[in-house]
Amino acid sequence: MIQVSPSTNCPYKNIVVEDHYDIVVLGGGPAGATCAALLAEAGKKVVLLERGLTPRFHVGESLLPKCYPTLQRLNLLDRMKNSAFPKKYSVQFVTEMGKVTRPFYFDEYIPHESSQTWQVERGNFDSILLEKAVENGTVVRTNAHVMDVLFDDKRAIGVKVKLKNDAGEDQVLEIASEIVIDASGQSAMIANRLGVKKSDPLLKKGTLWGYFENAIRDEGRDEGATLIMQTEGKKSWFWYIPLSNNIVSVGCTGSMNYMFGDSSLKPADIFARELSKCPEMQRRLEPSTQFGDFKTTKDFSYRATQTVGEGWVMIGDAFGFVDPVYSSGVLLAMVSGEMAADAIIDGYKMNDLSPKQLGRWNQEYISGLENFKKLVYAFYAPDFSFAKFFMEFPECRNHMTDILMGDVFKPGLEEIFDKMGVVLPPSDIEEMQMTSS
Repeated sequence: MIQVSPSTNCPYKNIVVEDHYDIVVLGGGPAGATCAALLAEAGKKVVLLERGLTPRFHVGESLLPKCYPTLQRLNLLDRMKNSAFPKKYSVQFVTEMGKVTRPFYFDEYIPHESSQTWQVERGNFDSILLEKAVENGTVVRTNAHVMDVLFDDKRAIGVKVKLKNDAGEDQVLEIASEIVIDASGQSAMIANRLGVKKSDPLLKKGTLWGYFENAIRDEGRDEGATLIMQTEGKKSWFWYIPLSNNIVSVGCTGSMNYMFGDSSLKPADIFARELSKCPEMQRRLEPSTQFGDFKTTKDFSYRATQTVGEGWVMIGDAFGFVDPVYSSGVLLAMVSGEMAADAIIDGYKMNDLSPKQLGRWNQEYISGLENFKKLVYAFYAPDFSFAKFFMEFPECRNHMTDILMGDVFKPGLEEIFDKMGVVLPPSDIEEMQMTSS
């Protein structure tokens, strides 16, 4: 079954923490664990502080094929191949009119094993990444509440953290470090502390989701496909992600006002309302039984206007969040963690830990983030149809597949957006670009 609560036997909850490290990483999700694993492998003294216990529950179960290079670098491919995670070969869309489109099969574009990825229970997947960080030499401490990032003028010099000792008593400790990496997810600790978190007013979305047992799946290699289904009127959309043990993750996203504007409605009522507008999802869930309760979240798109400074770096959702529609979260977390680790490792080699060096990867990363975001704008545009677009511009289907696979840093992708004509005007894009200082 899906992991819905942390283990009381979490192996990292009582790990002894020292008062000085080269690098402190805030957060044990895919961004923090990836970055910590690579930094420790390079010989740096690293501590990772995770507020909760592990395995921890988190939504965001669908991996993109472009996670493959990072998983390969972490030497985790065999572990993934031997796991019970369902294999994912494609993504498929259902239009607001109920038409089930042809799947985007990744191996039609990249005939390599990297075209196949996985649908994962995040608690188990995140634990695999944390285990790798520990194997590489990272000190991982869970049940650690970071109270503050410590600064000397503008330079981050460590953190203040509250830990529980063996007797269950709180202990406050200051940990000094040369670099603080904020991988705290949507808590965005440094961005909120410095007041540099900027929301996108056009992507204020709300989501509710739950898990269902014995829902209808397709056969063969389509069994593990991610399905994206728009509802009648395009006011909301559903995801359908097959997980192990015959469980599927089903979520619904729409504008905050539309989804949660009526305070008298319970999450189950909202789900039933939207389900009535999606016949294909009704068909798939008809024989199923709900497993657990519905959960809700605000998926506000945001980005920090400053992502690096003296002695500190943001990665993953602490850097910025786009939207759940294209399952980009884990990929962007792992890639940003990898890019940041490489910049830091090279910085140590060159004796240069300046903000410019620590953030040398920002603009490349932002370009990929923007490609995801532009496609999100197209998805939500009420007068835009992907089916009509590909009939007029069939040559753009390859670019669409590149993005769906997570190959968002590939040159030339701007061609598809030039032809769509539904994304942000250039002046707005330029205004939203971040600098690395």
